[in-house]
Amino acid sequence: MSRLAVVILNYNRADLLAPCLASLYAAPTRCTLAVWVVDNASSDDSVALVRAQFPQAHLIVSPINGGFSYGNNLALRTIIKADLADMVLLLNNDTVVPVGALDGLVEYLAAHPDVGVVGPKLLLPDGTLDLACRRSFPTPEVACYRLLGLAQLFPHSPRFARYNLTYLDPDQETEVDAVVGACMLVRAAVIAEVGLLDEQFFMYGEDLDWCYRIKQYGWRIAYAPHVVVHHYKRAASTRHAIPSLRAFYAAMRIFHRKHYAATTFPPLNTLIEVGITVKEWLALGRNLLRPPTARRVG
Repeated sequence: MSRLAVVILNYNRADLLAPCLASLYAAPTRCTLAVWVVDNASSDDSVALVRAQFPQAHLIVSPINGGFSYGNNLALRTIIKADLADMVLLLNNDTVVPVGALDGLVEYLAAHPDVGVVGPKLLLPDGTLDLACRRSFPTPEVACYRLLGLAQLFPHSPRFARYNLTYLDPDQETEVDAVVGACMLVRAAVIAEVGLLDEQFFMYGEDLDWCYRIKQYGWRIAYAPHVVVHHYKRAASTRHAIPSLRAFYAAMRIFHRKHYAATTFPPLNTLIEVGITVKEWLALGRNLLRPPTARRVG
């Protein structure tokens, strides 16, 4: 029987964490399940909630909010070092996992030994696809298409819409460059081989970076839409929209500089950096004109 560890990072969202955990424990799984909750120095009653309502979960209370990579790594480091799981699921606290979804993901990896990471079909509250759940890497070419708005203008173009693969049927199983850290199942052996999440990324981008490194080691990454998970996206970031937005664009810069800048024509590097900055300024301006409850990232 496969051993599955689910790692959930939480920061001040006890209201989201409770239904997420309840969905994981709603029915028995065919795999051995261990849930790890990492609390990133919440000031609400998140820690008390876990201790009172979900005592079977492993709880790690961080004294600081070190970001997404830092928090998840606290659990991943223990799980991998002590060989506590065969597969690890990173899961956002703003998700609800239907009965059978965990087994579906685990069984997919078991049936595809060359796949190191698999992600499900993520549905937003309105029933539409969370586009981040299947992506191509933001190469300089792909980044330019996005920054120039061509991906949005031509969503059915295999050339211009490569980042979010909007030209593909959402129900089409396919190999992808990356899935999203909101719900991604990774082999423990892959984590041991490739390493933990890069803590340069405070929030956003760390999942892309991890997938990039995993593919460098020769592993395939798959999108498996027969498994569905519900994602209340931006529920955590909207409370702190401005710093979250800054982290969003900082992640773009870090990823480009880490993986592409050295091999990219210098004027194109400059264009990409300028494009990211302009998009950030426009996004900040739009958010500052909105009431705080209407502000969002992206």
